Amino acid sequence: MADKLMFIKDVAERLGRSEAQVRWMIQQNTAPKHAKIAGRVCFRESDVEAFIAEAFESAERTSTAAAV
Repeated sequence: MADKLMFIKDVAERLGRSEAQVRWMIQQNTAPKHAKIAGRVCFRESDVEAFIAEAFESAERTSTAAAV
């Protein structure tokens, strides 16, 4: 089954950011994996979820290292 495609508005809502902030993330190469399809920036839902999971894993590694 194919992933649902998300657009900037959808990703902004999922991340709790504004659309402008997501566009800035794209420019800074800090946004979830994305592609331009038919002139629109698209994200796969699984890539956005993986981006969120990686952020939590990174935070856990940082807090664990600080505790040692």
